[in-house]
Amino acid sequence: MSLQDQVVAALKTVYDPEMPIDIYELGLIYDVAVDDAAAAGQVRIRMTLTAPNCPVAGSLPAEVERAIRAVPGVTGVKLELTFDPPWSKDRMSQAAKLALGIDDLIPIARLPG
Repeated sequence: MSLQDQVVAALKTVYDPEMPIDIYELGLIYDVAVDDAAAAGQVRIRMTLTAPNCPVAGSLPAEVERAIRAVPGVTGVKLELTFDPPWSKDRMSQAAKLALGIDDLIPIARLPG
């Protein structure tokens, strides 16, 4: 398994405390870059939160960084927290949408009411 794959696997162990979905499937991770050149083992993460005033704004980025630093071969982590573009449910994987019962994954015919 490549270092990139191991980092993604580590990200999938971090869950949003308000939803039973990991932050990777939730779409909070915008970019994962692993430097395999001169600074081998350096990982850059660009991530967001579901909202700027998210209750875990102070703790979730630190938890993400801890999970990545625990991956063998990672020598450093640079984490960028951004709100541009803002997170929306469109960033979620299909598996996450199914787990949360979001009904726009499979169009449902609605009867006039």
